[in-house]
Amino acid sequence: MSEPKLILDYVYEYEAAQPDRVFLTQPIGGGRVVDYTWGQTLDQARRMAAHLASLGLPRGARIAILSKNCAHFFLAELAIWMAGGTTVAIFPTESPENVRYVLEHSESSLLFVGKLDTWDEQAPAVPAGLPLIAFPLAPDSARTLPQWDDIVARTTPLAGRPARRPDELSMLIYTSGSTGQPKGAMHSFAGISRVSEGIVANSRAEMGDTLNEGRVISYLPLAHCFERAWVECAAFVDGRTRVYFSESLDTFLADLQRARPTSFISVPRLWLKFQQGVFAKMPPKKLDRLLRLPFIGKLVGRKVLAGLGLGEVKRAGSGSAPIPAELIGWYRRLGLNLIEGYAMTEDFAYSHSTTQDHVAPGYVGLPQAGVEVRIDDDGEILIKSPGQLVGYYKQPDEYARCLTPDGYFRTGDLGERNAEGLLRITGRKKELFKTAKGKYVAPAPIENQLNAHPMIELSLVSGVGQPSAFAMVLLAEDLRPRQHQATLRTQVEAELGTLLQQVNRSLPEHEHLRMLVVMAEPWSIENGCLTPTMKIKRSRVEAVVAPQLEQWYAQRGPVIWA
Repeated sequence: MSEPKLILDYVYEYEAAQPDRVFLTQPIGGGRVVDYTWGQTLDQARRMAAHLASLGLPRGARIAILSKNCAHFFLAELAIWMAGGTTVAIFPTESPENVRYVLEHSESSLLFVGKLDTWDEQAPAVPAGLPLIAFPLAPDSARTLPQWDDIVARTTPLAGRPARRPDELSMLIYTSGSTGQPKGAMHSFAGISRVSEGIVANSRAEMGDTLNEGRVISYLPLAHCFERAWVECAAFVDGRTRVYFSESLDTFLADLQRARPTSFISVPRLWLKFQQGVFAKMPPKKLDRLLRLPFIGKLVGRKVLAGLGLGEVKRAGSGSAPIPAELIGWYRRLGLNLIEGYAMTEDFAYSHSTTQDHVAPGYVGLPQAGVEVRIDDDGEILIKSPGQLVGYYKQPDEYARCLTPDGYFRTGDLGERNAEGLLRITGRKKELFKTAKGKYVAPAPIENQLNAHPMIELSLVSGVGQPSAFAMVLLAEDLRPRQHQATLRTQVEAELGTLLQQVNRSLPEHEHLRMLVVMAEPWSIENGCLTPTMKIKRSRVEAVVAPQLEQWYAQRGPVIWA
C-alpha cells in the first residue's frame, strides 16, 4: 500500500500539470501587480532551495521568515521544505525582544527578511552573524543584504522531487503569546498535509466541486496557523485556488475588489469592523428594516456585500477568537454564508466548524473529519486532531502536561455539546476568576454579549477579588474620535446603560457587572494590549488599569469614562 501523499507531492503535481496557471498575485505599488504561475513559483522556489542546500545546513535546520504576507513567503516556505529545512515564521509586528527570543530559542540558521514596517527597530535584535536574505519587497534599509532576486538569478534550480518524511518537522509555530513567553508548536509534514486535505474537502463540499478557480486574499498574519493552514497550505493542496495579497491597510479595499474572493476568512474583530463601517453609512435600524422586506432585502444585502468587496464570496469563515452569534446572524441576513470555526495552534487550526446545515447560535460546530472530542469531568474540551502538534520545541515536559493518558490534547477551553454534537465554548479555564463573592465568573460569554452591540468594538470583563465584576469597553472606531463630545456621551451612556441592564438580566447574580468603563485609548498591538492576531492580552490590560480600579468603583452610575 502506497504512503499517503504529502503537501510537496501535491505541489510537484501542479508544477507538472498546470505550469502556466496563475497561482499568486502580488501588488507592488501604484496599482501594479506581479503574477506568479505554478511554473514560476516552483522555478524560484527550486533555485532558492538549491542555494539553501549549498550552505551545508543540517537536515531539519530551522530557517526563519520575518515578513508581512507576500508571494515570497510562499516561495521561501517551499524552498525551505525542498532544501530539507523547518520553517520558523515570526510575526512581522513582533517586538525586537520577541524577534531575538524566537531566533535564539529556535536556533535558526538563516533569516528571510520581507515586507516590514519596523525593520530598523527589529534589525538590532537579530543575533550577530546570522545569515540574512532580503525579499524583493523588503524595506529600503535591507537593500545592503543579499537579495532574493540576485540569488535565484545565478543559481541552477534544484532538480527532481525532493521528498520529506511524514514525521519530519515542517514548521515551528510560535504562539502569539497572550500569556507569558511564546511556545514553539512543532508540526510534522503528515499533520499539515492531512489538515490541508481536510480543509480542501470541507471547502469543496460547502461550495460545490465545480468551481474552476477559487480566489482568496491573504492578509491575516501568515506567522499564525489560521492563515497558514486555511490559505497557504490549503492552496498548495487544492491546486485551483488563486491567492491574492494585500499591499497595505490603506489599499485593502482596492486589493479586496481586485481579488473578488470566493472564499474569505477573518477574525471577529475585523468582521465587527466591517459591520461598523456599514453602520457608519446607514443606521442599523434602517438597514434592518430594509433587510426584512421580501424582495428589496435581498438586493440591499447583495449591495452591502458588494460594497465590502465580498459580493462573490460563497463561503466565509471566522476563527481565532469567539464571535458574537448576533454578528453571524447579521451577515447571514445579508446573504453571506458565514461559518464559525474553533481550533488552536496546537491542532493546526483544524478542530470544529459550523456548516450550512449544522449551525446554532453560540455554537462553533461539529468536529472536522478525523477529529475526536470529549468533555472532561471539569468541563475542559479535549481534542484529538489529525493536525495535532508533535510537541513543544525544547519543552517536552510542557507538552506531556497537555496530554491525557490516551493522547487527547487539553485545550484549556471549557465547553459543552448539544444533542446534535455541536460544541459551545463556555469560557477559558485560566480566564475564570473569582470576585469577593467567592464564585467563578466566566468572562468570554459576557464579552460576546457586549461585543454584539453596534457601539462596542471590544470588551474585557474583569474584577478579580473586587465586590463585583465589571467590563471595560472600546467604542466603535467611528465613535472614538467624538467620544469627548457631550451629546455623544449622553447617547452612549443611555444605550450602554440599557445594555448593562439587559446583560445582567441574562446572568446569575454573582456574575452581574457593576459598570461598563469606556476606555479613553484603544487597545492595540503597538501598545502591547493585543497579540498579533488581535486577541486581548488580558493580564497586560488588567495591569495597566489596576491603579484606577478603586476610583472607578467609587463612582456612581452604570457607565464610567476612563
